[in-house]
Amino acid sequence: MDTSSTHYLCLTAALAPAYNLQQPIPVTIEQLTGILCCTPRNVKFILRKLEEQQLIAWIPGRGRGIRSQMTFLRHIDEVLEERFQELVSKGRIKPAIELIGQYPVNEPLKERLLAVLDKQMGFWREPGSISGQEVLRISRNRAMEKLDPATVYTAFETYLLGHICSTLITYDAQNGIFLPGLAHTWEANESNTSYLFYLRKGVRFHHGRMMTSRDVKETLQRLIGLRSPAICHFEDIIHVELEGDYVIRFDLVQPNFFFLHLFSSIYMSIVPYDVDFAVHPVGTGPYQVVDLSQDVLVLSAYDFYYGIRPLLDRVEIWYLPHLASGVRQYQLTGASTSLNSLPAAEDGRSHNIDYPAVGCRYILFNFRKEGVHHHPAVRQAMRIIYNQLALIRELGGNRIMPADSFLPWQSSKYEFAEPQLEEARALLEEGGYRGEAVKLAYRACKEDQDEANWLQERSRKIGLQLELYPLGDYDLPDLVNQADLVICEEVLEDDWQWGMINYFRNESNYLHHLLLDSQKSELTEVLKPFARLAAGERAEILELAEGKLRDNDWVLYGCHMNKKAQLSQNLFGLEPGSFGFLDISKLWVKSGFE
Repeated sequence: MDTSSTHYLCLTAALAPAYNLQQPIPVTIEQLTGILCCTPRNVKFILRKLEEQQLIAWIPGRGRGIRSQMTFLRHIDEVLEERFQELVSKGRIKPAIELIGQYPVNEPLKERLLAVLDKQMGFWREPGSISGQEVLRISRNRAMEKLDPATVYTAFETYLLGHICSTLITYDAQNGIFLPGLAHTWEANESNTSYLFYLRKGVRFHHGRMMTSRDVKETLQRLIGLRSPAICHFEDIIHVELEGDYVIRFDLVQPNFFFLHLFSSIYMSIVPYDVDFAVHPVGTGPYQVVDLSQDVLVLSAYDFYYGIRPLLDRVEIWYLPHLASGVRQYQLTGASTSLNSLPAAEDGRSHNIDYPAVGCRYILFNFRKEGVHHHPAVRQAMRIIYNQLALIRELGGNRIMPADSFLPWQSSKYEFAEPQLEEARALLEEGGYRGEAVKLAYRACKEDQDEANWLQERSRKIGLQLELYPLGDYDLPDLVNQADLVICEEVLEDDWQWGMINYFRNESNYLHHLLLDSQKSELTEVLKPFARLAAGERAEILELAEGKLRDNDWVLYGCHMNKKAQLSQNLFGLEPGSFGFLDISKLWVKSGFE
């Protein structure tokens, strides 16, 4: 049908709302030229094509003042669905998505189209490709966040940047050691006030130039110039010296035993000094960016990667916030595959991976907004309403254990109790609550929606008017101005100490924007000696900082989550990466014997 169906959809969208199917519509050629944006001659050609394909019946007007008559023979939904399937079957995902945005789509049709789209997600061998190119397509039901290592904070974008960029060193969380990255070795002086990195030779950026020590220095300078929300981590650096093209020295104002963690973090992903990463994302990672828009990110395996070339040739991430319909299913040789939880594959040819996330779900109060939640008794009442045991028992799902910390091993030490809801009523009275609405913000995802409705119902039972306020993705100004409290989830990197200190100090997250300056000063004072301490003492400092959040009820911990994946038995190289996502660069598909 190709262009004919597009012309038919265009005509029906303009004319059909006023007329029924099979009802003649009086029109003129001049009127149709305006709708189809073409000449009268082309309009007549299009009409002939539509007639031939039995999409319309056309009776030309004969004589002065007599209008032609056009009758639509097929329903717009039917033609739209056929056109959508045609585009998707040819791998033209973007035009197919645009089709849904151009024409009115009812919910039943939308679900059918999403089912068609879902079948195009997952792992594919491109038809007609001599080399058998393997492609992974992933869909995300939210908008893309800014893809820049200097400013990134969201887990998924951080994960993607880890495939585009490389750091000087990497952290092996399982063994608690650092491994070579872009630097093949490194050393520190006895006082840990100066660090030397020796860079690999022959490492190419995606735009072809060789990496040198100047790129490392300019990467740090870029964080400073862009006022990166993570720049506070690097404030000990007072001088950077290039000791040749492949050796770089960092001098510090004081001993820093946490310094290597900083240079394995996403913020110190080395980017070229001669390219604006914000305009052209260029790194040294296993994948290079070949397409980037608000709808899709396309990554292609980089043949000149200094490490081991990825086995998957291309990765497409489709951002479909306006098409969100819950969990996406990814097909691979007849079995379901997902980076999220999925129902069991029908043919049973799958296996599950469970990886309990380091981090938890929690509620954070907005102290920037006036309200009854400033009274400790009201926050204590919310602690009873948001009870961890009741949350897991009544909502279940991937909520696997009650949380009293971001760290599951810390939570396991705590003995949880479940007070009666009526105890919260007395605390509300003590806090001066008089029936006013308390606004709870949440994101448009299933876990948040379930918890928001659950909290609203429990609050109603004790007379607390909890008003639900859905948020756009990471809409901080809206949150600060409107909400009294917000449902959050924090998932930490494998390097959990880095994840924790970044949570406390990073200026782009909810904690930074919703606490008062005086509260943040208290946290800063607790964390001040952090970088000068050994690992065990750093853990104690982080525990003290969490105690500030917990004991003052600034944060109400909820539950730890289990991130599940159901994967085809044909999928190999399954290595969880940062935040529990699979390391795409290690994946490959095994076809096996027929």
